[in-house]
Amino acid sequence: MLYFEDLKVGQRRVIGTHVVPKDEAIAFARKWEPQPYHLDEAAAETSLYGGLTVCSLYLFAVCTRLFFQHEDQIAVMAMLGKDEVRLPNPARPGDALTYHTECVSKRPSRSRPDSGIVTGDDVGVLCVVDVGAVDALAARLRAEGAGRGALLGRQSVCRV
Repeated sequence: MLYFEDLKVGQRRVIGTHVVPKDEAIAFARKWEPQPYHLDEAAAETSLYGGLTVCSLYLFAVCTRLFFQHEDQIAVMAMLGKDEVRLPNPARPGDALTYHTECVSKRPSRSRPDSGIVTGDDVGVLCVVDVGAVDALAARLRAEGAGRGALLGRQSVCRV
């Protein structure tokens, strides 16, 4: 388990990879984001994407699953927000999507001495700044209670 203190500036992690099955992507989009460019190959060919694309909600679901399957779990206590969501490149059925995260800065929290803010930067088919509460092990051990840290990190899913 990785705690707030374990997160180091410059550290880049590959969380995992997922190959997008076409039938799964279409079924997911049909239920949750039924746009023609996610569902119908002929309609997708005439869209601005020029072919089928994977819906953004599916990408978030892939990130979540890969995060919880990763062997070096981060002690996230709560997800507090997602900022700066960008989809600079379409993901397509059959793509191998690799989830990366990198810590690029870290500072103590101004309001909570047992926490801090971590930011990251990546580029891919989905780029997100995540904000979450992360258990600060040292503070928890000192207080013999549940210490918390804040994590703000930018993450991405990239085609490989």
